[in-house]
Amino acid sequence: MTRTTERRQPPEHFPGRYWHALGDGRIQCDLCPRDCKLHEGQRGLCFVRKCEQNQIVLTTYGRSSGFCIDPIEKKPLNHFYPGSSVLSFGTAGCNLSCRFCQNWDISKSREFDRLCDAAMPEDIARAASEYGSPSVAFTYNDPVIFLEYAVDTAKACHEAGIHTVAVTAGYIHEEARKEFFAHMDAANVDLKAFTESFYHKLCVGHLQPVLDTLRYIRHETDCWLEITTLLIPGYNDDADEIRAMCRWIRTELGADVPLHFTAFHPDWKMMDVPPTPSSTLRRARRIALEEGLVHVYTGNVHDPEGGTTFCPGCGLALITRDWYEILQYRLTDDGHCPQCGRAIAGRFGPFHGAFGNRRLPVRMNRGS
Repeated sequence: MTRTTERRQPPEHFPGRYWHALGDGRIQCDLCPRDCKLHEGQRGLCFVRKCEQNQIVLTTYGRSSGFCIDPIEKKPLNHFYPGSSVLSFGTAGCNLSCRFCQNWDISKSREFDRLCDAAMPEDIARAASEYGSPSVAFTYNDPVIFLEYAVDTAKACHEAGIHTVAVTAGYIHEEARKEFFAHMDAANVDLKAFTESFYHKLCVGHLQPVLDTLRYIRHETDCWLEITTLLIPGYNDDADEIRAMCRWIRTELGADVPLHFTAFHPDWKMMDVPPTPSSTLRRARRIALEEGLVHVYTGNVHDPEGGTTFCPGCGLALITRDWYEILQYRLTDDGHCPQCGRAIAGRFGPFHGAFGNRRLPVRMNRGS
């Protein structure tokens, strides 16, 4: 589908927030824990934030690598208006350097000619409304690096009655974190592993800022939170590590935060690592349930039990899924179990059928 309405064109470079001058001719970006220190003309590791005329500018404001309407379960979010559709988009770049990146052609892109779709915030909100998507997702690459664009888009969406979703690794400093998540209705945070060595060696980052983000979202915002961990054979699939992570989630965040275990496939700089067996995902799910988490899912595999939402009270299968398909939906409109009356954690509303396992590209006008 193509939209052809007249629109404002995106700025070449948009003034960025969260930086300070170092006094030696350099500017430090304060958006994320990388603390990139830049000379005039230099870009941060994310590649989209640049030092220009003694300030930080965002070079991807209003430019996207593409728009697509997805099922909300693909984000993955299983407790945020299940069955609904979401208008998804991203830009380019990333502030982590994960060797196993599954979207490396976007997140590692250094070619801005890939940003072929131009859309200002109000255009995105309008498109979501026109195509009947109740939510817009900032995804494909990490939205924290295009914070200014994401926040402005979220404001436009909220004015139009559209929800906003962030799919993020949560690698962001405290002050920027407050602004960013104040405008998000839901977030799926990628908790890549539960060891500092994994983050250091495979992501060129640190674990603690991500844990801080998870605590902040859960306890200091109204943003609905779900977590995803991509299990990589031999790297973060050890039973003891999974158990420790699930214990931390239960203690620090709560037993009802949904956790998704998803399957790795060889990609980017880890082509020599085999795909994750479905048995590994099912084992991880069993461990999480043993540790007291009540909503644990398996992803990227056909596993109806691992995709089903069960009532923690009576055990009734409330939402039966296979991959992104909803096969049965029993929740009441206000999110309660019809059998025992228990409230299910999440954001729910009337269910009018599922968008299903579809992917619907949306092409905005070609921008400059």
